[in-house]
Amino acid sequence: MDEKQYLLKMENISKEFFGNQVLKDVTLRIGKGEIVGLVGENGAGKSTLMNILFGLPVIHETGGFQGRILLDGVEVNFASPFEAIEAGIGMVHQEFILIPGFTATENILLNRESTNYNIFVEVFGERLRTLNREEMHKRAVAAIEKLEVQLDPDMLVSEMPVGHRQFTEIAREMDRKSTKLLVLDEPTAVLTESEAETMLTAARRLANKGLSIIFISHRLSEVLKIADRLVVLRDGQVVRELESSKTTPREVASLMVGREIKDSSSVRANIGEEPEIVLDIKDLWVDMPGEQVNGVNLQVHKGEILGIGGLAGQGKLGIANGVMGLFPAEGEVYYKGERLPLNNPVGVLSRGIAFVSEDRRGVGLLLDEPIDLNIVFTAIQIQGRFIKNLLGGLIKWRDDKEISRVAREYVESLQIKCVSEKQQAKELSGGNQQKVCLAKAFVLEPDLLFVSEPTRGIDVGAKSVVLETLRTQNREHGTTIIMTSSELEELRSICDRIAIVSEGRIIGILPPTADPADFGLLMLGEQEEVKESV
Repeated sequence: MDEKQYLLKMENISKEFFGNQVLKDVTLRIGKGEIVGLVGENGAGKSTLMNILFGLPVIHETGGFQGRILLDGVEVNFASPFEAIEAGIGMVHQEFILIPGFTATENILLNRESTNYNIFVEVFGERLRTLNREEMHKRAVAAIEKLEVQLDPDMLVSEMPVGHRQFTEIAREMDRKSTKLLVLDEPTAVLTESEAETMLTAARRLANKGLSIIFISHRLSEVLKIADRLVVLRDGQVVRELESSKTTPREVASLMVGREIKDSSSVRANIGEEPEIVLDIKDLWVDMPGEQVNGVNLQVHKGEILGIGGLAGQGKLGIANGVMGLFPAEGEVYYKGERLPLNNPVGVLSRGIAFVSEDRRGVGLLLDEPIDLNIVFTAIQIQGRFIKNLLGGLIKWRDDKEISRVAREYVESLQIKCVSEKQQAKELSGGNQQKVCLAKAFVLEPDLLFVSEPTRGIDVGAKSVVLETLRTQNREHGTTIIMTSSELEELRSICDRIAIVSEGRIIGILPPTADPADFGLLMLGEQEEVKESV
């Protein structure tokens, strides 16, 4: 491509962050109307590179960066995201940046609201303008229509399912008329296959109109489908640029991790002819906004890995959240023959049940605390472990030496990329934060583990580590695992049975070897068409 056709050129970018050299001499170029896929393992430097581009404070507060950025041929170094936005750069972050108490319309048009003039403006200034709600509604609808999704512009973000929040983020960027470059950071990580397809179609349509897009995703098939070129980062360096039409997911994955990626293969638990029922859910109702559960009945066999799948907003996430007491629930849940208390998280945790939430930042982590404390925190609170006693318990203090030792074991076994176990959780990449959440659950040595979206936002290399760790936990420790995921192939690679949720109910349970079409029919509520249900 001719040099003059490049909208963005990031040249020889280097960055040291918390004692780590996270970027080294990285060059990234984006043509006008081009979609470039940026791929790499968690910790490879993708997010840091985009934070530099977008002028986030965390970059300036840690010594800035080396190299230069040219936008439309002019060198820039944005002091804040506001400057980047003004210059025509938009970003949709992996972790949502929305105001929960505002509607979709209010979030889409935040700081760009349509207003009405009134006489008080002459006396008191522009702040006395009133909102033009009708015009704002029209603008929000227009932005949403570009995505061609069903999104209520008047719904509060706090009441939306996760997928709708993602569309709200993207619609916000589409409302900006000056946007030249759009950065999509894991835009489909929380979307179903159909929603992801809609998003990809919208992105390609925008590119055809001249918008440049940097597409960051761990779903390699999607990146190859939508991107014109791929830039592969590994350990903070560009290892290869590839044309999407001339490569394969396996080649890209191997470049990302620097080793061969083996296909997932499940080691099936020996459940037996008449398996023991370890968890019996009867007529469970859960009031989780966007993931309502409407009378679920489900029996879980001891020693199995049971998958729970389904489309976004159908209730699959509500089951674990309801049993664990994070949202109001009614019904009966029996664990090892004894009734579990509903709406009582401590009561459930104390029975030897652990939970890895899909919301790692809101539920899973103490972001301002170090990795080691995050890993052992629940074990300290619920099990009284990692505590030293003196005088029969009159004096107590934390066993920091043992805490560090255990944390280092999990850092190594889960391949958590960090400076040390004392690094704060907020400083980790999203995928490594997820691994800390898994370690936090494993240290409880649970008999039963609920894990929701365990590989959300995790690259292919880390995904294989996480799935293999879950298999090991199941196989060697006998832990019964109930795994909720939006990735059907992920469920099929590890689970013994897969329950599909539709409209808040279990609509069918299939073996992982069932025809993929049967899973699709169940997700669409067509259980009568499926004959292989077990």
